[in-house]
Amino acid sequence: MKVKTKSKKVNKAWLNDHVNDPYVKLATKEGYRARAAYKLKEIDETLGLIKPGQLVVDLGSAPGAWSQYLRRRLSPGGAASGELNGAIVALDLLPMMPIEGVQFIQGDFREDDVLTRLSGTLQGRLADVVVSDMAPNLSGIESADASRVLHLVELAVEFTRTHLKPDGALVVKVFHGSGYNEVVQCLRAAFKTVKPLKPKASRDKSSETFLIGLGRKL
Repeated sequence: MKVKTKSKKVNKAWLNDHVNDPYVKLATKEGYRARAAYKLKEIDETLGLIKPGQLVVDLGSAPGAWSQYLRRRLSPGGAASGELNGAIVALDLLPMMPIEGVQFIQGDFREDDVLTRLSGTLQGRLADVVVSDMAPNLSGIESADASRVLHLVELAVEFTRTHLKPDGALVVKVFHGSGYNEVVQCLRAAFKTVKPLKPKASRDKSSETFLIGLGRKL
């Protein structure tokens, strides 16, 4: 019974924090599906990554907050609908409600046939930016989780080798802890510059952070 009581207290505390989170309130007010939109927004505003006319690939896109932000950034008037100056291709294992102007592919990024479908959708075009909010289901076993995170980052990096412009950028979600240095080295081997950034919208208690690779090494 103590375990159940503790669990209820933890869930109630998390729900209370979530409801009172300023980014949750802001997301509701501005029409974003999740507070995660503000993580990409800060990364973009800090580094100036997203520009009208670009092709952007959004990996791990569901529920769609990052694609929503991208859609608004590529809209001449910053609108959630209407004219779009650029292209967005999104992919996720989970289903995602449609977003006007966003091409969505449902499938597992770790599977070759899904990568083939993604490549086919790009039709030979090279992306200006690839953003990845992908994260594995964490088991709580640090070494196993670190390996899963690294694997996803390696797949994203490998994807950029053939589908990202030489002066393009890659944004990936990672976690501080075991395996973090290996992930950093993976990006440094593929990009001229690697910048770490923890947006204000990432909760203080979370080990989540983001790495941005700039300028693909040829």
